[in-house]
Amino acid sequence: MPPEASLRFKIFNLLTNFGKMLGCYFLFFILLAAFQSTFPSFDYDKYQQTEIFELLKTQPWKFAFMAAIFAPVIEEGIFRSLLKPTEFSLKFFLCCVLFMIGIALIPEEAHWSLKYGVLGGTLLLAFYALGELIPEHIFRKTCYWLHRYYLINWILGAIIFGFVHIFNYVDTFQIDLILFIMIFPRIIAGFFFGKIKLENHGLIWPMLMHSMNNSMVLLFILPLSLSN
Repeated sequence: MPPEASLRFKIFNLLTNFGKMLGCYFLFFILLAAFQSTFPSFDYDKYQQTEIFELLKTQPWKFAFMAAIFAPVIEEGIFRSLLKPTEFSLKFFLCCVLFMIGIALIPEEAHWSLKYGVLGGTLLLAFYALGELIPEHIFRKTCYWLHRYYLINWILGAIIFGFVHIFNYVDTFQIDLILFIMIFPRIIAGFFFGKIKLENHGLIWPMLMHSMNNSMVLLFILPLSLSN
């Protein structure tokens, strides 16, 4: 298949899977509405994404950057780079983990653009260093093992991806039926992000789908925030 035809197929597959994901969201919210009407005593407003909405209100452009660029790149680097990986994606996974550690260590007072810029530049050097420090046969053996158990990795990665988003609602890990309902769309998303990674054979594709998913929300809420 010529490269341009392959690219067209991958773009079509991206859009097709994005549409299927939206269809699953739609079905989920129909079932949720039925559940709410059957069990009206459940407190569906018990948990709110307070910090996220506060960020949207006070720093809308930072929110847009985090949602459309930062989260898709870093989260897919952590949750999908180990799904049938290459040597490149293994090193990228390690860099994403180091990035998150760096974010936790840098003081909150540092300006967000400077913080992410410095860390990003540092991790470019780390990416190169990993190739020099870790023998190639270690990468090959790790890739072989992860390819062998890709199905477990795919499903487990989607579930963990969903559960990590519990921290959008609470400060410490906890789980109940309401929280599970809140994060279930993220598990759906994680499943489709993994699916497109496997089908299109590249980490860029789940990043793009993740960005499309978050940007769809941005299109609705960011103009309202900027107008207030």
